[in-house]
Amino acid sequence: MIERTLVLIKPDGVQRALVGRIIQRFEDAGMKMAGLKMVWADEEYAKKHYTEDISRRRGEHVRKYLLDFITEGPIIAFVLEGVNAIENVRKMVGATEPKAAQPGTIRGDFSHTSYAYCDDKKMVVKNLIHASADAEDAQREITVWFSKHELHSYKTVNDIHIL
Repeated sequence: MIERTLVLIKPDGVQRALVGRIIQRFEDAGMKMAGLKMVWADEEYAKKHYTEDISRRRGEHVRKYLLDFITEGPIIAFVLEGVNAIENVRKMVGATEPKAAQPGTIRGDFSHTSYAYCDDKKMVVKNLIHASADAEDAQREITVWFSKHELHSYKTVNDIHIL
């Protein structure tokens, strides 16, 4: 099934100049870029992404950390399209906690902090990247970050192999 999913390279990934290396991994895997932009989100905009549902599930302090973090610098937002894109992108990104992410994943190769360390320091887990968790999240998140006219359909050489 061809799907679309949202990916955000968070401020730490932009600050560490990992944008090109991260995007290349997805392109190397045959994912198609459907939309791409740099955004410096303010708190109100960030709240559309990190909804109050996070407060109910993980606590208001976690949401505050996430909001502060995603607004501290520019992010790269993009929509990827591909076969089972949501699941495949999540596998490539790796576990949310960098310390638990396997080598070969983006988080496993480029970050290493743990929940315990960040809790002790009262800071957000800087894990470089966000990827939609499931189809429902992907649909909602894509509409937060992109308008319909910012998303594009086109053919790539990879389409020959999957169509």
